[in-house]
Amino acid sequence: NLKKFAIAQMESLQELKEIEVMPGVFAGHRVLPMDSCCCYVPGGEYPLFSSALMLITPAKVAGVKRIAACSPTMRGTTKINAATLVAMDLAGVDEIYAVGGAHAIAAFAYGTEQIKPVDVIVGPGNQYVTEAKRQCFGQVGIDFIAGPSEVLVIADDSANPEIIAADLLSQAEHDLLARSILITLSEELGQKVLKEVEKQLETLPTNEIANVSWENNGEIIVVDSLEEACKLSDEYAPEHLEIMVEDLDAAFEQLNNYGSLFIGEFAAEVFGDYLSGTNHALPTSRAARYTGGVWVGSFTKVCTHQRLTEEGLRSVSEPTILMAEAEGLYGHSNSAKVRIKSR
Repeated sequence: NLKKFAIAQMESLQELKEIEVMPGVFAGHRVLPMDSCCCYVPGGEYPLFSSALMLITPAKVAGVKRIAACSPTMRGTTKINAATLVAMDLAGVDEIYAVGGAHAIAAFAYGTEQIKPVDVIVGPGNQYVTEAKRQCFGQVGIDFIAGPSEVLVIADDSANPEIIAADLLSQAEHDLLARSILITLSEELGQKVLKEVEKQLETLPTNEIANVSWENNGEIIVVDSLEEACKLSDEYAPEHLEIMVEDLDAAFEQLNNYGSLFIGEFAAEVFGDYLSGTNHALPTSRAARYTGGVWVGSFTKVCTHQRLTEEGLRSVSEPTILMAEAEGLYGHSNSAKVRIKSR
């Protein structure tokens, strides 16, 4: 599903054939893959082998020539988690490195004796990896600055409190800083969800983390209208956004800021983590206001080109000379003048 969706996304990135913008002046663009990338697959307490698939697959579909992947070694060993290794191989990676942390980001940004530098680094990590990506940006491209996991649910009284509670806790179990938020049009539903969260926490195997996360960062907010709920959600710009309301289309049309959107009761966020086809490497910490998640476009660039005939040269030269000299750039104007002179 992930590959199928990535291929469809790639097909949507159309090459712009040259168009004649004025007589004799033609412009177009091509969608070109980057030469190399590094896919950082997090390790930690719960090695996320699915991240290997999410990061490497779109890079492969985009046509990146050299795809490297790295992941921290398991504690007390020099080996990467076996499931992560298999996922990397299945996704078609070219190079695998058993290295993680800030030093891994530095190695792929600047290069070492064993590791060649890459053009772009994608993938989440801990706060040290995140800061390393921030500091290396410019030397190398990055996807975005990723923070703790987030889910926001918009629900009215037609929603199932058991399902909402399960989805809130599915993010709360990630780490102590994860955020789980419910915006509801029904105070009664909010009370039911609160009780259901407490009930599910009693039997959740990861409740030690989830309970602290929920206590510190969980929120249930009651609003008066769907419009208010959508506006508030857009201010949060969450990583994952679920909508469980009677009028799904009305909610969908009003929402603009989210990493990935899950529409209706059947569309659990967890399906996006693994199998629905969309990518789970998504912006957090309100970054969804200005960027989306990892996709084939994360590994491509749109490169423009232009072509002029003699007619086009004569069309653009005079206004170009006037504009350049108005800016005091006489070398620019001379570049146009010598071409006219040579004709």
